[in-house]
Amino acid sequence: MKTIYKRILLKLSGESLAGEQGFGIDQQRVADYSEQIKEIVDAGVEVAVVIGGGNIFRGLKGAAQGVDRVKGDYMGMLATVINSLALSSGLDAVGQPSQVLTAVGMFPIGEQYSKWRAIEAMQQGKVAIMSCGTGNPFFTTDTGSALRGIEVGADVMLKGTRVDGIYTADPEKDPTATKFDRITYDEIYRRGLKVMDMTATIMCKENNLPIHVFNMDVKGNLRKVVSGEPCGTVVYQDNTGR
Repeated sequence: MKTIYKRILLKLSGESLAGEQGFGIDQQRVADYSEQIKEIVDAGVEVAVVIGGGNIFRGLKGAAQGVDRVKGDYMGMLATVINSLALSSGLDAVGQPSQVLTAVGMFPIGEQYSKWRAIEAMQQGKVAIMSCGTGNPFFTTDTGSALRGIEVGADVMLKGTRVDGIYTADPEKDPTATKFDRITYDEIYRRGLKVMDMTATIMCKENNLPIHVFNMDVKGNLRKVVSGEPCGTVVYQDNTGR
């Protein structure tokens, strides 16, 4: 398989791990993701992964229900660690080595995150699974993904979702919504599209990190994206043409 990327940051939502059950962790979904990730590592792509925790606990939702916001965000970080361990276990099952790194000290559950340790793990053929977001409250895992992608020098952030790209409106609610194959960061601002939170999107724009949104739940799509086949939507910077 020929690939157009050498190193990627793969962002997965916590909800995606829940599968059809809607909560917790669907082991079949984890197995499917693990097989797809191993396929591209075998093709020579260095992979870093950031997973959200919304299938277990979401800090903002907790705050709306009376949970202290800072404590709620830390609870959300712990949820990302649980999901990271689940993915690491799934990768083990298919013979793909991985390393769980945590932004908050959590030895021996995971190794303390550093840019250099993550890069070293990827260069050794391991999947670097980076949990706890940025390690700070008030920041989403989208922002954590942007930060980690920039830090480790990823060629692109691949945002795996349950829809096949970016649309003019939510395709699950508006049947007239149309899909973009490519869109600039500025057009996302103008249209008010909710691709990622604003902080994450601005970080990607300012550091020329393209975002590729695609449906990770369709087996084979990850391979298509890293091979350069049409799949999903690419968000790029106007003045670079990326």
